[in-house]
Amino acid sequence: MDDVTPGDLLRSFEDMEDPRRHNTVHPMGTIILLAVMGVTCDCGGWKAIHRWTKANTEWLETWLEMPHGVPSPDTFRRFFTALDPDSFERCFIAWTAELVPLSGGKLIAFDGKTARGSCDQVEGNSPLHMVSAWCEDNRVVLGQVATEQKSNEITAIPKLLQLLDLKGTTVSIDAMGCQKDIATQIIKGEGDYLLAVKDNHSTLYADLQLFFDDATEQNDPGLIRLGQPQVDGDHGRIEIRQVWASGDVGWLKRLGHEWTGLKGIVCMEAQREVLGPNGGTSVERRYYLTSHDPKELGAEKLLELTRGHWGVENRLHWCLDVSFDEDQRRIRKGHAAENFSRLCRISLNLLKAEKSERLGIANKRKLCGWDRKYLLKVLMNLG
Repeated sequence: MDDVTPGDLLRSFEDMEDPRRHNTVHPMGTIILLAVMGVTCDCGGWKAIHRWTKANTEWLETWLEMPHGVPSPDTFRRFFTALDPDSFERCFIAWTAELVPLSGGKLIAFDGKTARGSCDQVEGNSPLHMVSAWCEDNRVVLGQVATEQKSNEITAIPKLLQLLDLKGTTVSIDAMGCQKDIATQIIKGEGDYLLAVKDNHSTLYADLQLFFDDATEQNDPGLIRLGQPQVDGDHGRIEIRQVWASGDVGWLKRLGHEWTGLKGIVCMEAQREVLGPNGGTSVERRYYLTSHDPKELGAEKLLELTRGHWGVENRLHWCLDVSFDEDQRRIRKGHAAENFSRLCRISLNLLKAEKSERLGIANKRKLCGWDRKYLLKVLMNLG
């Protein structure tokens, strides 16, 4: 390990309270570090982490405190089942704040994902649903909070916002989080918002739809728009995107749509043409509220923000399903599912931060299991 110690690697996590009795056999730091390493080396559960540790015991004992040998699968399971997820999350956020300082108008995309395999029908518990904050610029997870049983993202998003430093950032949230209290919280945190509006706000959605239908049809000179539509083509599909925005929000307030800090409204149109004999053309418009002044920000940046939000789906949720097999994982008891999910996000951030190997996340995990030097290189970002 050269001059780096396990304490250096776990500095951000040393303040967590050990959920076990005081007469414990294995140090808390050892369990956490072994779990992070095991998950990073492609382990999908407590038994796999135990077997990986057992296979590498001789090497691990040269630098890691293991006075009683290898923790059993039950030791890992009991520890993470009992570990307070809120305490774990605060330490996780403190670590990511050092890994990725937030400044310069970075985009933080909020979205939820369900771990379908965590459903416990015997106990009557629904699947774990986690809301994550994703930094699109650096492509790392900044934090995550589980929704409460029989609740939804509306209650989880404010908790996660409260844990993050929002100053100077733009927070984008899909329609579920398009709530006045959430907009107010973002503004109070000295951030800006970009909130998607759909028909769960039926009156507001209809008003925005009518406004942009009329304004675009009449080619209203007051609209901010792209000089030329953006055109992309891939996989037998052509997509043409246009964005219109307006800083005229006084009429919304007169209609009773009062939103803290509201300075602009945005319409993003995507026209898709699928090539081939079974192809066709479709047009979709999405609407947004924003605390940014459209004139100051410009149409190009607004389009970048609306598209950037989907990074949380394409680069986080997809990766968790494909590279970490999250939907198939059947860890269910206590806080274990939430805490294992957090271990996966720690691993994902570590692997994304290590850029010397031009590999996908799945292959990086395999390489960590094959090459101890590479594993240690990945772990350096844990300190």
